[in-house]
Amino acid sequence: MKLAINQWAFGEAIPATKAMSMAKEAGFQAFEICVGVKGPVKVDATEADVTAIRKQAGELGLELQSVASGLGWDFPLTSPDRAVRDKGRDAVGKTLQIAQWLGAETLLTVPGVVSAEIPYDVAMENAIKSIDDLLPVAERCRVSLGIENVWNKFLLSPLEMRDFIDQFQSPYVGAYVDIGNVILTGFPEQWIRILGQRIRMIHAKDYRAGVGTLEGFVMLLEGSVDWPRVMSALRETGYDGALTAEYWPYPHGLEVTLEHVASSLKAILAL
Repeated sequence: MKLAINQWAFGEAIPATKAMSMAKEAGFQAFEICVGVKGPVKVDATEADVTAIRKQAGELGLELQSVASGLGWDFPLTSPDRAVRDKGRDAVGKTLQIAQWLGAETLLTVPGVVSAEIPYDVAMENAIKSIDDLLPVAERCRVSLGIENVWNKFLLSPLEMRDFIDQFQSPYVGAYVDIGNVILTGFPEQWIRILGQRIRMIHAKDYRAGVGTLEGFVMLLEGSVDWPRVMSALRETGYDGALTAEYWPYPHGLEVTLEHVASSLKAILAL
């Protein structure tokens, strides 16, 4: 497994090329580009913009295995409003193309949300239809839709996630497992073993189970994740991709953030 970091750790102001240089200097082996309406890489980025990023990564010796995006929150694929779903599918389609230009294998995909306005059964029906519509694009781009467990009140168990993925019968629909996100309601090592070969990518975060809010997310090795069990489960499944830390910079020290993330990931990989 490789040490990797998500672009959100650098904030939106630092361009991808500079962020990758800093990541390489901090000891990371892979880098996850992040796409959004406002950035850090914009969803309407041109092929020239994106291939320049890929070229820089190659020169640095950084792998670009995956792309992350929060566009599924902006335009939920589960929305009862068809216009919103259409915007969501268009955004995911554009991001799949960006992932292909980067040479990435997986796109983190928020499959939608359940809310007071979006009942669970409606969400499920719309999510299935939306992913089914996007599958030909994913297959053409040869980029997997990595369905993430993401505090969206949807696909709440590894069994439900497994069955959701399996119905598409395609290697281009898999799971993007966020370790820290599991802790509030379950055990990440169980998710890993149940999802097995369906796992496309892993986000490394830690969380203190007793907090119950976003304030519970803490630095790696400071929370409730049983990392020895997680690493054992990952090795059992044969996972050998990037272990990508998803963090935001400390308010007064980006370099310290990178140092803490890198040293913690190294310790986790040694377990």
